[in-house]
Amino acid sequence: MNETPSPEFQLAQEVFAGQPFTALVEAHLLRFETGVAAIEVPHRPQLLQQHGFLHGGVVAYAIDNAITFAAGTVLGTSILTAGISVVYLRPASSGIVATATVIGRTKRQAVVNCEVHCTDAAGTDILVATGQGTATIIER
Repeated sequence: MNETPSPEFQLAQEVFAGQPFTALVEAHLLRFETGVAAIEVPHRPQLLQQHGFLHGGVVAYAIDNAITFAAGTVLGTSILTAGISVVYLRPASSGIVATATVIGRTKRQAVVNCEVHCTDAAGTDILVATGQGTATIIER
């Protein structure tokens, strides 16, 4: 059954698609609901490092954007990433999905955890990286 996306998800997709770097890596917003966001980045030659794995900078981008979009579900749209940390566990040999979950918040900031997974040639789900970050409300 195909469910019509919520107005919030539709707006989030528009904002997401409007980011030039997001367009460059051909990422997609998969999930956007209270406290959670998920981003998919495909495996393509332009995004690989010298050993054929997805470049670590692309993995960090996915963590950063997933964290900020998850935080946006509880803080609103006037936010920026205040900081992220990334731990690489294994190289990504296929496209990735970064899923971020808000674990705490105040009036002005949210702390978010993120997991990045890919699927290996045998179809096994592999945790390739984790991240944590903080997004904060900005004054306009």
